Amino acid sequence: MSAYHAQQLAPCRRVWCTLFILCTIFFSSCCLTVIAEESVDDSTSSDATTAARVDESEEATTGNGANEVPRDREERQPPKVKQNNASSSSSSSSNDWGSFYDPNNIFCGKYDCYKILGFDYETWGSAPPTLKEITKSYRSLSRQWHPDKNKEKGAREKFVAIAKAYEILTNFDKRKEFDYYRDRPDEYFQKYGSSVLWTYAPKSDASIIAIVLFILANVFTYYVQKNKYDKIANHLVRAAVEDWSAREGGSTESIEIREKAMAILTEKREKENEERSNEKSPQKKKGPKLTGKEKREKEQEELRPICVSLVNEIDDFGAGFRKPTYKDLLIIKMIKWPGLIISAAFWWSKYAIRRMRKLELSDEEREVLTKNAVGEVAWTTASDEERASMITMELWISDNLVEWREEEEMKRAGLSDNKRKQIKKMRKKMGSGADYYDDDLHLE
Repeated sequence: MSAYHAQQLAPCRRVWCTLFILCTIFFSSCCLTVIAEESVDDSTSSDATTAARVDESEEATTGNGANEVPRDREERQPPKVKQNNASSSSSSSSNDWGSFYDPNNIFCGKYDCYKILGFDYETWGSAPPTLKEITKSYRSLSRQWHPDKNKEKGAREKFVAIAKAYEILTNFDKRKEFDYYRDRPDEYFQKYGSSVLWTYAPKSDASIIAIVLFILANVFTYYVQKNKYDKIANHLVRAAVEDWSAREGGSTESIEIREKAMAILTEKREKENEERSNEKSPQKKKGPKLTGKEKREKEQEELRPICVSLVNEIDDFGAGFRKPTYKDLLIIKMIKWPGLIISAAFWWSKYAIRRMRKLELSDEEREVLTKNAVGEVAWTTASDEERASMITMELWISDNLVEWREEEEMKRAGLSDNKRKQIKKMRKKMGSGADYYDDDLHLE
């Protein structure tokens, strides 16, 4: 092996050696811990055996007449662990499992983990059960209450409780916490919060509530579309009945509706006059003549139902103002959302690529940009000539859009061409010309 390769492999060897040493130290520490625990258990059991032998020897030397143990020697004896056998009645019934404040089932629920495995916390004194004794009791009880071997009612629940108690008592941290909270329910409450005292049980199924809310959402979207249509329809009816001009808010549609309504009203009046002339009836006394205002109000009352019927025949006013259908339900819109999002993302990505390539705007891109600039309502209500003019003006540029909006506002105000030209000249001289423009909008 060359010196270069040896130099490259040296760091790898050091890493492997370090990992080997760390693994050896970890394995040795684990072995020492296990040996220490076994030695402690053996010493505890040997102490108990020695104490039992001493008691037997003392009883044998004292004979039958010395049955009572002296009080001082009784105090010197270490307390014994009280452990019930797996087959005893105390371990076979959950009524003998004691009680514990554990509403959140952090440990063994409402039962005492020690009692479940046959140990009595109140009697063992300073010699609690060791890990070896707990394991021994668990194995015995688990064999007794295993669901495959024990067919009694409730055997499965008892087997689960026994396994849970063994899991808690063999975990050093859990067992320490369990012993600490035995006489401290207030601290248990502070740590695990108020939710441990109760749980909310809804009276209604959550799925039913979700379905009802979804239905209400569909009804709401349908009503919103209906409200949009009714708003435009009422505006058209009022404009047609009151004969509004473009400056007052009228439109070509309202003018057409009024013309049709007047034709229908005229035809209706002619038929009524013919019927009256054919019928031979006594002449009625003529009443007072109506004023111009009264005649106009009477004519509007006669025109209103005719205009309402004509407007209701129009299903779609454009720009989304149409009669509501099933397509306006939320569920239908949600079905369409993925397709709309994908198509929009595809179009804008293609637009970005064309801009990076510095290509000229296509006719489709010019139309989409103009529509987004002026809005869907203005684009839909505009004629083909007006749309072509909008595209030519390049309204996606902010300055052009501001100029176009000011021009449209002057048209709606009913200003003449000469007046609009004067306002444009003054605006160029004064910069924005906002004061002059606003003051002269209503001169004519």
